[in-house]
Amino acid sequence: MKLLIVAPKGKMGKLITLVASQKEDIQIVGSLGPKGRDYIGTDTGIAAGIGKEVGAPVYDNIEECIDLCDVIIDFSMVEVSMEVLAAARAHKKALVCGTTGFSPEQRAMFDQAGEDIPVMQAGNTSKLVNLLYKLVEMTTKSIGEETDIEILDLHDRKKLDSPSGTAKEIGEVIGDALGKDVFEDAEYGREGRCPRKDGNIAFHSIRGGDISTTHTVFFIGTGERLELTHRAENWKCFASGAVDAAAFLLKQKPGSYSMADCLGF
Repeated sequence: MKLLIVAPKGKMGKLITLVASQKEDIQIVGSLGPKGRDYIGTDTGIAAGIGKEVGAPVYDNIEECIDLCDVIIDFSMVEVSMEVLAAARAHKKALVCGTTGFSPEQRAMFDQAGEDIPVMQAGNTSKLVNLLYKLVEMTTKSIGEETDIEILDLHDRKKLDSPSGTAKEIGEVIGDALGKDVFEDAEYGREGRCPRKDGNIAFHSIRGGDISTTHTVFFIGTGERLELTHRAENWKCFASGAVDAAAFLLKQKPGSYSMADCLGF
């Protein structure tokens, strides 16, 4: 698999470069950084800080490198990711995108790209988080109508969007299990007099320091509650999942795929 990595100096880009460089069946053919940065033209491995060269330079123009690859992995920013999506679709390259914070209209563009390329837009590429989604689905179908459901996400202080992409995906799982759009009357934090509304869900976000990425779903009944929690002590689980997703997409026909498809859940 010939791999192009977007944002090799980012938190996820560094780990993806490291994980991919350790696999014999993957060749990193280049990476994409912002124009004008002093590391453009240097080796991707050195730019990513993994302590070794990988034999592929950092580019600042996707048109110069996109035809070198089979698959693109992109964990960057919304504006960059939309440009990468357009280029991937035009050049018929498979794309794994882990960027979060897209609008509904932008997310729809990923689904539309599935008409031409294998594409995956995943808020979380961890295997265990996707298992959490299945547990949330099962629990919601069992007790979702008789409990109050709240979602809490914790991230470090540099996290840009709130709620997190994973929290939103959990909300989508709950909505599908209940057969309704839970975002229509969802609450986002609380302030002042705000008695709980029957049947809705609420999102809460904590941001600070270098706190471990954590997601908890509360199913709160009378006299008891069930909490389903995933904690990521480091981000390597997300990088490994993203590389596995890229290998999965390489074998697929055009379409819009999920991590559940990749993992066989």
